[in-house]
Amino acid sequence: MSIKVIGAREHNLKGIDVEIPRRQLTVVTGVSGSGKSSLVFDTIFSEAQRQYLESLSSYARMQLPRISPVAVDMIEGLSPSIVIDQNRLARNPRSTVGTVTEIYSLLRLLYSRLGTPSLSAGEYSYNTPSGACHACKGLGVELVGDPDTLLEWDLSLAQGAIRHRTWKVGSRYWNIIKASNLFDMNKPVKDFTDDELRLLLYSPRVDYQNDEPGYVQRFFFDGVFVRLNTRLADVRGASAGARAEDVKYFSTVNCHKCGGSRINARARGVTLNGRSIADLATMEIRDLCSYISTLEGSIADSIVPSIVRLLGILIDLGVGYLSLSRSVSTLSNGESQRIKLARQLGSSLTELIYVLDEPTVGLHARDVDHLTGVLKSLRDKPNTVLVVEHDMSLMRQADHIIDLGPGAGAYGGNIVAQGTPLEVMKGESVTGRYLRGELTIPINPQRRHPSGYLDLKNVSLHNLKGLHVCIPLGVLTCITGVSGSGKSSLVEVLLRRYPDIVVIDQTPVGKNPRGNTATYVGAFDEIRKEFAHRVGEKASLFSFNSVGACKACKGLGYHTINMHFLGDLSQVCEECGGQRYAPEVLHLTWSGMNIADILKMTVTDACEFFSNHSIKRKLAFLTEVGLGYLQLGQSLNTLSGGEAQRLKLAKRLSIPGYIYVLDEPTSGLHVADIQRLVSILNRLVDAGNTVLVVEHHLDVIKNADWIVDLGPEGGEHGGKIVAEGQPEAVAQAASSYTGRYLQEAL
Repeated sequence: MSIKVIGAREHNLKGIDVEIPRRQLTVVTGVSGSGKSSLVFDTIFSEAQRQYLESLSSYARMQLPRISPVAVDMIEGLSPSIVIDQNRLARNPRSTVGTVTEIYSLLRLLYSRLGTPSLSAGEYSYNTPSGACHACKGLGVELVGDPDTLLEWDLSLAQGAIRHRTWKVGSRYWNIIKASNLFDMNKPVKDFTDDELRLLLYSPRVDYQNDEPGYVQRFFFDGVFVRLNTRLADVRGASAGARAEDVKYFSTVNCHKCGGSRINARARGVTLNGRSIADLATMEIRDLCSYISTLEGSIADSIVPSIVRLLGILIDLGVGYLSLSRSVSTLSNGESQRIKLARQLGSSLTELIYVLDEPTVGLHARDVDHLTGVLKSLRDKPNTVLVVEHDMSLMRQADHIIDLGPGAGAYGGNIVAQGTPLEVMKGESVTGRYLRGELTIPINPQRRHPSGYLDLKNVSLHNLKGLHVCIPLGVLTCITGVSGSGKSSLVEVLLRRYPDIVVIDQTPVGKNPRGNTATYVGAFDEIRKEFAHRVGEKASLFSFNSVGACKACKGLGYHTINMHFLGDLSQVCEECGGQRYAPEVLHLTWSGMNIADILKMTVTDACEFFSNHSIKRKLAFLTEVGLGYLQLGQSLNTLSGGEAQRLKLAKRLSIPGYIYVLDEPTSGLHVADIQRLVSILNRLVDAGNTVLVVEHHLDVIKNADWIVDLGPEGGEHGGKIVAEGQPEAVAQAASSYTGRYLQEAL
């Protein structure tokens, strides 16, 4: 039994044929941009989803988005597919780890049967009126006004001391403050008395009447935070932008009534063996698992095994440091993916196709072994498990490997190796050579020495308790540790104390479909000027955002058709054929190419075409960070997180004197790309910068000049420095998990 794909042509796939065994764990790998996602997500998963939806009734299909047919000749052997990606779980503030895994529902059932005094299961739910805390309505938090964020203390009200745009100088609410005659408008806010400040920020509504000659005006004055609270509580709701503007002047604190437990006093008063359900929800999952396992009795025996099994899955997935009360909106992408995976492992469905996107992201080497066991459990149900992955240890444990390449973009899209790990290891693909150890990432022989230190004293946040950390300057530093050990918390404190630090993360570089690779690095203006010079026209003619744009699609290259119940549909513009430009612009050529042809060039090809021009210098940085396969006109909103991060890196390569923080820059990178990344990080340091990397990948860690290793475990059992120093010193630290794996890497 197998899944047969014949003639796959999505994106850069070269009409490939591939056979994927069912009921096996298959890893699809290859360098960045080689076509992995095109094969797994855009071909196999999309077609499986489309065929499944086509089998539903026409009424059901009307409620679902329309999926276009995939560019493939034929696919056989498909079954319903579930994708477990790194997109975050729902941002609903009511969703917690306990609710999305349904473990909290089992706890409510347990307390309704064994708790004293007795309540129904619904009365422990913070999403029902009978169970929710009356003060916070079951959210567990409340907003408290933050005067330091709202006020510019050195300014007077007349100078614009209130930062919120609703109270800007000359606005209606600013005029109300002035007309109230309660304040000296020219006195700096820092000189206000406590009573004046309280009046400005927290005054209840006071009605006024202005009886000046000529008109009568009635108005009312209330404190800034009072008015903002009223607006936020309005059930009609403000726009997302207005709400975001209001919320940023508040701090989030635990509810003063329920202490963050979300449930009311009646539900909190019920105990089981001396503990309330709120106590259990705030325990770390691994501690909760140990505690629940001790409960005995006929009723407990019917519920406890299900709870323990689900908790055990979360522990095996490396998130045992979380609690059931943890809001899903605060989880990282990797944590969200593992929670989704836990939900599927708790299901009894079989013969499905599970598609996972880099499940090892955010996992320490210690936890990857646990994850591999979990994926095998999913396979053994039985199911077919397809994983897009670069981790070598997971590849070695797979049943089957498909290696795409040999290069990226137009240079990829072919199957370069396929078979068992042993068979791929014997081949000549780049992946095979790394698997058998023929290719390795070398260790930097010269460790650099710090030029100074950032001295962080009394670092206390989440599980960090009064740490003293010295971050060396002028070197490459790695912050390491198992999941939940406090790495992100340490970086958060660092950024608060040193706000000028530059963060290069994997957030999108732009959501506007008009932004592209060439515009981001500042090359497109020069390309337009050069093209205009060659053909004797104005540069503005070659902008798809103004004069030269196709009149039909306004320079987008496609039309968006509102299909109502079927969702929006994008259709290539018939006028310009998706090229964005008006016909009179497309008729102008230079070296046999029009401006649209140049935008279709890859960065690598463009560097050759503009070899004697300053344009090449701006594009060369992209090839250095491994993005030579991108097209000049590729929209920024189509880039992956890893590509977005490297694009930001490319823009910074020639700028010295900064402190950079990168969070897991190896995400989405093949080992061959990681070697290039290490070179880039070294280049940044050698140019006079300080680079701080939060990372799990041993090939990056072994090349650091300094390591700060946190742990020893995650959550409350972490938050301590277990080792720091050069890699060779950390490798000898007996209490460091990182050190144990680093010994092998060195």
